[in-house]
Amino acid sequence: MSHQRQGAKPEPSGGNDACRWANDNECDEPNIGTGACSAGTDRSDCARIISGREDDSCRWARDGECDEPNFGTGACVQGTDRTDCGDIAWMRNQTDACETAFNGVCEDSGRGAGSCAPRTDRSDCFGRQRPMSINDHFFGNDDRVLVPVSEAPWRYMGTLHMDGGGTCSATLIARDVIATAAHCISSEERVNAAARFDSADGAQSARAIAYLIDPNFNYRRFSTTDEIDGLDWALLRLDRPLGDIYGHATVRSITGAGRPLSTELMQAGYSWDTGGHLSGNLRCRMITMHPDNTFAHECDTTRGDSGSGFLVRNGASFDLVGVDSNFRSQRGGPFIYIAVSAASFATRAPDFIAGRTGVNLANASAPPVKILP
Repeated sequence: MSHQRQGAKPEPSGGNDACRWANDNECDEPNIGTGACSAGTDRSDCARIISGREDDSCRWARDGECDEPNFGTGACVQGTDRTDCGDIAWMRNQTDACETAFNGVCEDSGRGAGSCAPRTDRSDCFGRQRPMSINDHFFGNDDRVLVPVSEAPWRYMGTLHMDGGGTCSATLIARDVIATAAHCISSEERVNAAARFDSADGAQSARAIAYLIDPNFNYRRFSTTDEIDGLDWALLRLDRPLGDIYGHATVRSITGAGRPLSTELMQAGYSWDTGGHLSGNLRCRMITMHPDNTFAHECDTTRGDSGSGFLVRNGASFDLVGVDSNFRSQRGGPFIYIAVSAASFATRAPDFIAGRTGVNLANASAPPVKILP
């Protein structure tokens, strides 16, 4: 979990901050930013980029860590952490949101064939090499692909839209049950599992009507420590059996004592930088198993992948062996990405799937949810 720090705001020159996304440290104006704001309405966040005078005016500049949004911690306004972000500033406002991203052909309208919107074909136009220091965890190389959502196991997956705000990824594990991360449906006050699940192909939706999490999961403790990472799982029952349409994975633990680490994993989720397309890893691996029912992995994941499933092939079927949880920073090294092993919930899933356990949402009310990246 990255630190949240407030950087110094550059003085805007012309324009205003009328956009609802102004003053969030990220430039959102067209052509130079994300495009979420109209031209001239996000001056404070865009001033340094517009003027071409990037500097080290952020209070966190020159600390050896890039603090600009997206590829850094997000603590500084874009263009105000020049020294720390200099080598990776080319990644600013570049994504892989084009529907033909990761196909090996540069199609960015500003650089290549032109079939992609500007700055949406990053990997094909700039290559897949990534600095180990960026906040997105790609282990030096982004190996993701856009997966075919009509095929197993990718059709088991979908987007979870929380009524209180925010999205996560989730996977069907029964005809009417999905698995995701507990922090996706939790706040410091209580659990709020009111949410809609959209299928990967966008054709079907269902509402959550019940949930199950570990009773010892605590959002505040999870978001400030590593002590209960193994409890960051959640099962949600849906009001429609989408698994009858798309199929589903089976829950299985493969992280018991003496188990090998050589098992190849598959993973896919709705990464922040792929424009609503399901992106994933066809082959990646665990690197460390921990006694708290978590494992560190080398699958390329980032914000938006929370709750996404890790699967292994089991003959003609697929087993869910974990869900994506969070990352840990380490001094002098890359971030460590953590998944919750299915060992944490494999014994509880059958009773929930059968309707014998869980909290019925008809009897639950809760305030809006704050979602972890």
